[in-house]
Formats: sequence, C-alpha cells, structure tokens
Amino acid sequence: MKYCVNKCLSISLLLFFSILIGCSEDFLDREPIGVFSESALQTKSGVQGILIGAYAGLNGAMYGDGSSRGADVSSFSNWVYGGITSDDAQKGADVGGSRSNIERYESAPDNTKLDDRWRFCYDGISRCNDVLRVVENVKDLTPTEKNSVIGQARALRAIYYFHGTTVFGRMPWINEKTEDFRQPNDRVLWNEMEADLKFAYDNLPETFTEVGRINKWAAGSMLLKIYAFQKKWTEAKALADVIIANGKTTKGLKYALLPAFQDNFRLAFQGSNADTEGIIDCQYSANDNSNSFNGGLGDNLNFPHGGLPTQPGGCCGYYQPSQDLVNAFQTVNGLPKVDNHNETEVKSDQGIESSAPFTPHDGELDPRIDHTIGRRGIPYLDWGPHPGKSWIRDQNYAGPFAPKKNVYRKADEAANLVNPDRRTSALNHRYLRFADVILLAAEAEIELGNLEKGRSYVNQIRARAANANSILKNPDGTPAANYKINAYEEPWSSKEDALAKLRFERRLELAMEGHRFFDLVRWGIAKETLNKYLAYEVKKRTNLQGASFKDHNVLFPIPQRQIDATKLPDGTPTLKQNPGY
Repeated sequence: MKYCVNKCLSISLLLFFSILIGCSEDFLDREPIGVFSESALQTKSGVQGILIGAYAGLNGAMYGDGSSRGADVSSFSNWVYGGITSDDAQKGADVGGSRSNIERYESAPDNTKLDDRWRFCYDGISRCNDVLRVVENVKDLTPTEKNSVIGQARALRAIYYFHGTTVFGRMPWINEKTEDFRQPNDRVLWNEMEADLKFAYDNLPETFTEVGRINKWAAGSMLLKIYAFQKKWTEAKALADVIIANGKTTKGLKYALLPAFQDNFRLAFQGSNADTEGIIDCQYSANDNSNSFNGGLGDNLNFPHGGLPTQPGGCCGYYQPSQDLVNAFQTVNGLPKVDNHNETEVKSDQGIESSAPFTPHDGELDPRIDHTIGRRGIPYLDWGPHPGKSWIRDQNYAGPFAPKKNVYRKADEAANLVNPDRRTSALNHRYLRFADVILLAAEAEIELGNLEKGRSYVNQIRARAANANSILKNPDGTPAANYKINAYEEPWSSKEDALAKLRFERRLELAMEGHRFFDLVRWGIAKETLNKYLAYEVKKRTNLQGASFKDHNVLFPIPQRQIDATKLPDGTPTLKQNPGY
C-alpha cells in the first residue's frame, strides 16, 4: 500500500510539472477569482463601491464571515475600552476572560483583544487609503464629486485613527502613499487627524440624499472632538458656535435635541427627518442575507441573560451598569449630587429572587436613569417590567442592573428588524449626537472663562431630560419612578465648580455610550476617579477585588504581535511599547 501511494504521488507530480513546462506564462498570470484590480475600480461606481467598504467598518467588524470574533473590542460603541474600564459599568456575565483583564487594568501586550482592536483600526485605515489611491485615477468624476469622495474617505480615516488613538496613544502613520508599512509610532497623530477632518469639513456638502454618509457637519463635529482632546479650547469654541448655529440635517433642518431623550435609541427615528440629533450613526441592518454581519455584532453579548422569547436577546448578560452609575442619577431638589453621589444608594434587588416581592427605589431620580439602565420593577422598553434576578447572569459577580440603550424593542422584532439570532438588529449605534456637541461647547466656554454660557448649554441638556416626553411611564400613564430634575438656576461660582458640574452632566447624558473612560483620561482625573470608584464598588462586586488603576493605565499596551510583525530585518523593533508595560 505504501509503495502504491508513493508511486501514484510520483506520477501525479511528474504530470503536474510536465503541464507547467508545456504551458505558456499566461497560464500562471491570472487574476485571483473574486478580487478586483485597482484598474477595474477606477470608475465612479468602482470608487463608490470601495468607499462603501470603508464605511462598512463602522459596524465594528470586518471579518466578513458573520462571526463576532473581535467585534466586541472593535465596535464603535466602545463598551469594552470606554465602558467597563470606567465607573459606568462592569464587564458583567461571570468570572474570567481577557475582557476581565481589561476591566481590572491588568492587560498585558499579548492580550488578543488588543490585537483585535489594532488590526481593526488599520483594516479601516487601509480601506480609506484604497479609496484615496484609486480616486486619483478616476476620470468620470467632476471636481466636486472627487472632493466629496476624498473628503468622506479622509474623515473616515481620521475616525479610525481616533478609534485607535484613544486606546493606544501613539500609532504609526500609514497613508495612501506609504510603501513600507514598518513605520514608527513616535507621536500622537493629532495633526494628521486634524488635516483629514479639515479637508472634509471644507469640501463635503452639508447633506447627502443617502442616509449614513459623513457630511460637512459630521466632519466638523469630529474635528470639535479632536480639539477637545487636545485642549484647543479657542478653536473648539469657534467651531462649536458654527455647528450649533448652522449645522443641518436633511431638508434644511438645523440640528436640535430630540424632544424625548430616549428617541436617540429608538429604531423608529433612525434616518428620519424627525431625527434632528444624530450626527454620525453606525448604520446597522437586519435580515439582509449577511448572516447578521451588518447588525451590530460588537454588542451581541450585551443583552439580559435568560434565553426566553419574552425578553430581548436572551444572552449574555455583559456590560452591566455599576451601582456607582446608578447612584449618580439621584437628585436633591432636582439637582445632581455632584460631590457625594455615593453617600446614599439607589435601592436594588441584589440577592432577591424574581419570585419574591420587591418595591423599587422611591427617592428622587433623574429620568434619564430608566432610559439608560434596566432596574427591577421598571418598564424595560416595551418588554414589560424588568423582572430582576432572572434576567441577570450572576448578581454577586457584577450586580443586578442591565444595559438598555443598545437594546431593541419588542415592536422592532415584530417588524422583522431583528435578526434570527435575536442578538443583532437594525438598531444603529449613535456614535456622535448633537447633545455631545452641546456639552463640548459648554466645556470650551467654561475652559475659556465663560461660565454663564457654559451653564446655559448644560441647562439645555437638563431641560430636555425634564421634558414630559422624556419621562418613562407605566402602562397606566403614571411616571415609572419619582423623577425630579431641574435646571441650574444659580450662577456657577468658579471655573472649578463649573467644570465639576459639566463633567457630571456629561456622564449622566452619555452614560453607557462608551465615552466615559476616555473623558476621564483627557480630563486628567482617571486615576483619582477610578480608584475611588473601585474602593466603593469592590464592597459589592467580587470581580473587582484587588484591582487598582495606576498611572500608566491611561493607555493600553501596544499589541506584542504588532511589535513582532514590524521588526526591521536586523530584529530592531519599529514600534515602541507604551510606558509601564
């Protein structure tokens, strides 16, 4: 048998090489099946196709196989790097895993979740660079159309770079002209991101007929965020003034806060003329033959646990709001407890079976709490009252609360807008909304000493939260809790006082949207805030025992795999590791 196999193999090899020798070189010079050459894409439709490919990364996954591999840490919802690393949320679910190391500030360079984020960012950057390289040779575009394509690609490139910069800090600059990809990470790429966004802001139209494209105002709003991270407050104020006064959605409507806070997280408002608050949405879809790939894979773990058809998702109990965050929504005479929110606690059903009686907290609360957090006995969207423990994977590990902003409604499922896996849907992630712009404008005004202007901006946010449309109701029409929220009527006494109130408002408004950790870092208060949080929360949660935040944890390690892959031929590393790792 062995002789026969070897003999047959020898004959096959002889025939194979005979065929190769007897054929012309044309036999070997073939285009790969299913791959377009750049020359084939040098048309208006071709370059638009690869531009759409660059947009596709906003879904948070680029593997193309419908799996969620790496999507959790790549997602623009930033629930891992911006959420569970902050005082907003626990990892949730149960013990262990690489996400736990991230949550506990114990990431090592070999953590695969770091490499997932790095590769995702550069995959997106590469797609943008493909557009910029191809568009230069497209002949059937007008100058305006060409600048529009370039502006969108450059804005997207800046977004992908920002997505990596907030996690890793220094990254290598790779653009459409780079030939040697072994570039150093010797600086934070603020100048490059600014240049991309300024071009986009100057060259993009104010609106597009197609929903989801980045327009002038979206590029400007991202540039505003870049200014804020650099503390360029003069530039930030000037740009915010223009966006607030002139920024438009479709049909000439100006940006404005939606009357109801919770409508930001409702599928029914996505892309409609009534949606005056959305600036950049990560566009999701369902039941589109993509095997759920286009439905927000990055958050497919972040649903109440249980697996019942009478609840959304049914898996997997991740991204649980912290008690610290819940306490932050307490009010006294309608104002937040900025300096001492953990002195009293919002009542929870910790340790209480769902079959046992429970009465929810009856103290004053900011109404945004129940559009942000699932609490026992309070309506959970249109799924009925949250039943408590039966929807929580392990209360002892990560507490009794559930996420809410990322969750679709029962009516959405009935409308066929939820995929068969029930963990992905057409509910977009709102990456950048007008409320964020107003709060950044308030921050710029306060930093420049204009305390009253800053207070007026913050009061706009609070007024919307107090609007009757923003009050969660029981089925009988009564408020679901004791909601009370007022404006800041007294002038703010100092810049320090004003910043404290602005930062607290930013936390309440944007809670569980993936901004919090990065805000704490840019404010320079991450270590102080997070160690105080750990000291409080550890008394309740086993997952945080022994965790501490150190100076170097403001950044995460550069993935060791990337350092190894980009070494020079003599073995010298091109990439430098972040301090402390």
